Amino acid sequence: MSLLRGVGQHLKTDHPYLTAFALVELIFLVLPSLIILVASLGAGEIIAFPPDELSLRWYFSLLDEGEYIQPFINSVMVATICTIISIPIGLSTAIGLNRYDIRFEHGIQLYLLLPFTVPLVVSGFILLILFGRIGWIGNIWAVGLALTIINIPFMIWSVASSVNSFDPTLENAARSLGAEEIQTFRHVTLPALMPGVISGSLMMFMLALNEFIVSLIITISDTETLPVAIYSAIRGNISPQIAAISSVYVIAAIIAIIIADQLVGLDKFLHS
Repeated sequence: MSLLRGVGQHLKTDHPYLTAFALVELIFLVLPSLIILVASLGAGEIIAFPPDELSLRWYFSLLDEGEYIQPFINSVMVATICTIISIPIGLSTAIGLNRYDIRFEHGIQLYLLLPFTVPLVVSGFILLILFGRIGWIGNIWAVGLALTIINIPFMIWSVASSVNSFDPTLENAARSLGAEEIQTFRHVTLPALMPGVISGSLMMFMLALNEFIVSLIITISDTETLPVAIYSAIRGNISPQIAAISSVYVIAAIIAIIIADQLVGLDKFLHS
């Protein structure tokens, strides 16, 4: 929060028009989440904003009916698998690209641009064909692997920001004192790269938790994730229960931001 206050003060003193534009943009981004949170507290059968009466009725209904519990568990499992897979890949790739002359470095750099150049629907159909051929459709871990494939560039970028700012003389000093390669990595390199690793892990978890298009294409009823379940529900009827389950994502995003601020600081997180 200190970062945001500092930026706000700078804009306020030097760029009044930019400050106004930033405030309008902030309201534009935050307002939908606030509307969802308030609407989810309505007691009526029809979603309304503002609600006539406040109640936690629809939150309790999520637990009583259990319709969204398994999709939520699936989403958490998929996000966890995605994060676990991405950590060693992100570390090794970011370090390798920074320190070694890799033969296919240009191809890897092109791959890192895929999230911005290839539509997710195309990636989803490619993964559907590939996973269908080898018989992986229907496995929850396969969904996590698929989301790792499409989101891994974000992890690599995050770790690479820490690798690029790392002082290699620290490793040389550790080796000169008798530390082996593994010891140097565990006690010197990895702790220095942890801000990038933590930032990337949080991004990978949230991206996988929120992913809809690819999940819609490659999941079946047993592996249905929460975004897919929400999509199926709103095709029939938009009730306050949908607002309640949607607010889970708002709360999860707030928690992720708090964790990032506590572990690495928002300035380092945004830099990553």
